[in-house]
Amino acid sequence: MSIKEVVNGDRKSTYIIAEIGVNHNGSKKMAFDLIDQAIASGADAVKFQTFISEKLVTSKAKKAEYQKKTTLPDESQLDMLKKLELSFEDFADLKRYCAKKKVDFLSTPFDEESADFLYSIGVDGFKIGSGDMNNIPFIKKIDRYHLPIILSTGMSDLDEVGYSLQNIQFSPLALLHCTSEYPAPLEEVNLLAMKTMESSFKKIVGFSDHTKGKEAALTAVALGAKIIEKHFTLDRNLEGPDHKASMEPKDFLQLVKSIREVEQILGDGIKRIMPSERNTKSVARKSIVSSKKLSIGDVIRESDLMTKRPGTGLEPKHFYDLIGKVVIREVAAEQMISWDDVR
Repeated sequence: MSIKEVVNGDRKSTYIIAEIGVNHNGSKKMAFDLIDQAIASGADAVKFQTFISEKLVTSKAKKAEYQKKTTLPDESQLDMLKKLELSFEDFADLKRYCAKKKVDFLSTPFDEESADFLYSIGVDGFKIGSGDMNNIPFIKKIDRYHLPIILSTGMSDLDEVGYSLQNIQFSPLALLHCTSEYPAPLEEVNLLAMKTMESSFKKIVGFSDHTKGKEAALTAVALGAKIIEKHFTLDRNLEGPDHKASMEPKDFLQLVKSIREVEQILGDGIKRIMPSERNTKSVARKSIVSSKKLSIGDVIRESDLMTKRPGTGLEPKHFYDLIGKVVIREVAAEQMISWDDVR
């Protein structure tokens, strides 16, 4: 199943994205390894971040607090990003590899040249990061590609999301709820806001999960998320801004397994008797039985009837329908009563 099917509402199971981002640490080989491990862990898609550092930040731009904790504290954001860049040629190779492995290749472009390049190599869909969710010129540019867009909505309110959506006219779209902190504190995840966006904008919604563990992602699926994005790394102890807030393959595999189990638990929403219940139903339900021996010609009174297990006879919902009926066949005490016994 592809991202196009997801944003068009044609996919029933949750679309799970392994957010590789910059966790390749600028190594093409590591990027290939991450793709392989993401596929083995059950991801439907891998997502990268494509940028030209000098077109993304100024030379004096500072790093976020979480980046200072996980990278060299004295280097600029530009210096950090330069070490995390892959070339356009590298991304072209990664895209071809994903096509060969039949996994969706997604990426977040951070500048117009990177966006044009991704389109030129046939990216399966664009992710617009929370940092650009209000960058209307950039949003309009990506919208002109007519490819699926996943819009992340961290650091925004409902009005901002609505304004951005007004500027996406040509592309199928899904919205991701997000708390843009790494890791995000549980008390600030606010997952019900995902449901608010769903009802307000009538779009496919999902969750970009920056929390530790899998609980938030599973809760999102239970609330109706059709997309789950989770940062993915080979080793959380590697140097780099996002590794600490990422999942290693073994944990990602468990996340995917748990999501599929939640989907099974949710079912299809049709209230019906399940196959496994049928035997229990006959044992646990009750039938209408006589409280004493009834003779031909007796008129049934309420005191003549009671309900007892098993539930293989006349259902208790017909209890009051029997009152006033005349017995036409002798009925023993505690015998199940049928319609053939009365008139």
